Amino acid sequence: MSPSSRAADGRLDSRPTQQPTGTAPGPGVSRLDLGPEAEVLLGVPPGEPVPRPLLVFFHGAGGTAEQSLAAVGAFAAARGVLVLAPTAAASTWDLIAGGLGRDVAVLDAALAQVFTTTPVTRVALAGFSDGASYALSIGVANGELAPEVLAFSPGFVSSPGRYGRPRFWVSHGTHDRVLPVDRCGRRVSAELLADGYDVTYGEFDGGHAVTPELVTAGLDWWLGSPAGRA
Repeated sequence: MSPSSRAADGRLDSRPTQQPTGTAPGPGVSRLDLGPEAEVLLGVPPGEPVPRPLLVFFHGAGGTAEQSLAAVGAFAAARGVLVLAPTAAASTWDLIAGGLGRDVAVLDAALAQVFTTTPVTRVALAGFSDGASYALSIGVANGELAPEVLAFSPGFVSSPGRYGRPRFWVSHGTHDRVLPVDRCGRRVSAELLADGYDVTYGEFDGGHAVTPELVTAGLDWWLGSPAGRA
């Protein structure tokens, strides 16, 4: 199977290595060199380059990598977590904009670059709104790489293939007028449960939002779960 067809199936081939050979990026935010049309930011916590967890975060429709880091970066850094934040090529992610492919390929290249320079202990996928739907869908297809997925106010889950048995943490506001909870968060969680996945689902008294309290709860769930479980 060619790399392009793998991306069209939502599959990520990059994997962490125990002995990265490149120069580790310093603390702070850096842009990965993936070409002029690809924007992917990496947030690195303060301190020496040591093995760390990696959280990949997908923004909502019309969002940017900077907005992803603004939502979760400080909380992740305080927990010693790396954050990889891509920006979608279009106004939203390829799965929603016409079909899996380009954004998956960019993400795979970004992960390969991070794994070459940085020791990573575990990987989780996360996102908000359209990005949450994307995290769920890519997560179902890549449970071997990312055993945990965090979804803040998702709309749906759709994947051409299912690999591994990832665990899911899903939150949704009861007053969400963008993606109503009854036909989005509740339905998505019920579908995953019916398919036999381990799902932690919670609702909050609010609208279409990702709050500091939710980020903290999601990180607590992820970092407290068994490392490497697939």
